[in-house]
Amino acid sequence: MRRAAVQAFRTARCSPVWKAGGRRASRAYFSSGQALALRPSFTRRQNSFIPASLHSSMHVRNFSLAFISTLVASGAWYAYKGTQQSSILNGTANFQSRGIADTTSAGIDVESAAPARRALLVENDQFYTAALSGDQPLAKQTDDSDRRVLEMLTPEQVTQTLRKNEESYIVSRGQGVVRYDVVQVPSNSPIEDDHAEKIVEVPQAVTGTQDGSNSDWMFWGVFDGHSGWTTSAKLRNVLISYVARELNTTYKAVSTDPSVGMPSPEAVDEAIKRGFVRLDNDIVYESVDRVMKSNSRRAAAEILAPALSGSCALLAFYDSSSKDLRIACAGDSRAVLGSRGPRGKWVATALSEDQTGGTPSEIRRLQTEHPGEPHVVRNGRILGQLEPSRSFGDAFYKWTKETQEKIKSRFFGRTPHPMLKTPPYVTAEPIITRTKINPQQGDFVVLATDGLWEMLSNEEVVGLVGQWIENQKSGTSDGNRAWLQSWFSSEAKQLPVEKSTEPKGEGQRPPIRQQQYDIPGAAQRFVVEDKNAATHLVRNAMGGKDKDMVSALLTLPSPYSRRYRDDITVEVIFFGESVDDRSVAVNKEASASTEPAKPKL
Repeated sequence: MRRAAVQAFRTARCSPVWKAGGRRASRAYFSSGQALALRPSFTRRQNSFIPASLHSSMHVRNFSLAFISTLVASGAWYAYKGTQQSSILNGTANFQSRGIADTTSAGIDVESAAPARRALLVENDQFYTAALSGDQPLAKQTDDSDRRVLEMLTPEQVTQTLRKNEESYIVSRGQGVVRYDVVQVPSNSPIEDDHAEKIVEVPQAVTGTQDGSNSDWMFWGVFDGHSGWTTSAKLRNVLISYVARELNTTYKAVSTDPSVGMPSPEAVDEAIKRGFVRLDNDIVYESVDRVMKSNSRRAAAEILAPALSGSCALLAFYDSSSKDLRIACAGDSRAVLGSRGPRGKWVATALSEDQTGGTPSEIRRLQTEHPGEPHVVRNGRILGQLEPSRSFGDAFYKWTKETQEKIKSRFFGRTPHPMLKTPPYVTAEPIITRTKINPQQGDFVVLATDGLWEMLSNEEVVGLVGQWIENQKSGTSDGNRAWLQSWFSSEAKQLPVEKSTEPKGEGQRPPIRQQQYDIPGAAQRFVVEDKNAATHLVRNAMGGKDKDMVSALLTLPSPYSRRYRDDITVEVIFFGESVDDRSVAVNKEASASTEPAKPKL
């Protein structure tokens, strides 16, 4: 096999690509006609060097174009079944623009030609399409350089991938929440994101409700891990419990005084903050004491894992008795509220700000806490490396130099950062916002890790959920029918969302991937194909109606895919009135199948 692959490679070098098809390769295009420029981004969490702009990390050598098209020296070939024909063994590939109907290459006998597959070439920050044919399967390894050739996912496989981890629940507790949808789509392997949901029934003696009935504390959390998955997994297991314990203590403290009744809003906020900070102290500091006592490298590897990696945390807390929704954010995940405006359209309201080394308010805080350290924030990152300014774990930005050297000498570790002077530089204390919810208005909230917000704006996310709701109500949410209607519609239907007239807050970063992908802002690129609202958002974030783009982004293997997209976790919570039978049931039509997943490429 190795010889055959190398021989095919040598043969392919003999004929330049553009001669076979009679023209040079053309750029890939969206349906809007703009060129698709995919510029890989660098890992956002920790970098020792940060470029001034998003430069490509793919280096194109002075090989012939045939060499590049066959082996993709700058990236990789990714192919899926199509209708075009050419011969890769002879070094021919007829490139086509995306969005243009497939055609048959001149001089090819269609009836006798071998089955064809379309391919995607990643070169010079551009995506090109080409045709591959032949009855031999595509090889995973084509030469000694470990260049890979993989078939692109088919539309059916794309849908299977998007829906593999989707969940949906119908909430019938009469407490103001009717449904919530969840989905995760990985880029890292394994995925570094995580999530958690919990409903706690609280007796009247604790909450002090006037009608004497019990109320619900409802929690939803998304956790964006970095440098590993262990910290986000720890948050999934225990963060809600830590917060609920602090809330219980706060409510009980005032329940004995009838004149007080309920704790103050500020007291509730402080309880949530204590839950966050106490958990992070256990992860980062208490773990060191336990490891020193154990004096075991094996124990150190297990106990210190959540401290050595890191995770942002976004937690929503809804109190059904007060109808207050609190968003506690530590990091750069984001929560956005969708509510009906006076003209019937949806209005997007950010409920959190992105807390990074590039956020002006966070820069000011860090400079105040660490005077005389001009490099506390450099290139938008903490000490020039870590992007989130608030997170769990990330002990190398919290431990003293002495602690780090002690752990390194006795167990393992890395050399302390040369600019480490007055840690901690990163905190897990969240910033909390409060919003009054009116369930009768049918509001909804979207919680998502930054992988979604890199691709879509707040208004687009709220408009897409509004579009999805309209399709659900009109009964046109069937995948195939909705796609046909949106694709062949003669009118350019806009998203049902009000355009924001207020200036963007300093803590709201724009969707940088839209620049990276050269995506037009027109709403016509969106589509409704999914019964899970969270999956609907992710599909449209990755290209929506542009099925080639969606397939390409999902086909790219880890870790290469990380240049173009991040792990994505999305939760959509719908408020409204429901029957009260005290149940939470799986919504099967919008949840992943219980059947074992089929093997994927």
